[in-house]
Amino acid sequence: MPANQQKWMLYLIRCNDKTLYCGVTTDVRRRFKEHQSGGIKAARYLRGRSPLTLAFHTAAGNRSQALKLEYRVKKLTRARKEKLISGKLQLQSLLNDD
Repeated sequence: MPANQQKWMLYLIRCNDKTLYCGVTTDVRRRFKEHQSGGIKAARYLRGRSPLTLAFHTAAGNRSQALKLEYRVKKLTRARKEKLISGKLQLQSLLNDD
């Protein structure tokens, strides 16, 4: 499948210190394992913040849409991210804020 047609996912990881990390990938399980390993492919922010918990993941469209969505989620307050995780805030509402 061409890279521009892959299904991208948005995910949130909860760290041991209760902070939230947001990212996008085409394979959430693989990427979460990379983060958990703390190796070279892990996000620098997550190193030393184990144990990690996958708090949320959802389909985010193509790469461009996923990156736009990631940008918007990263700008949310912690309280709004928690609402997203609990299902009280819908992703579609973030996309409609143009």
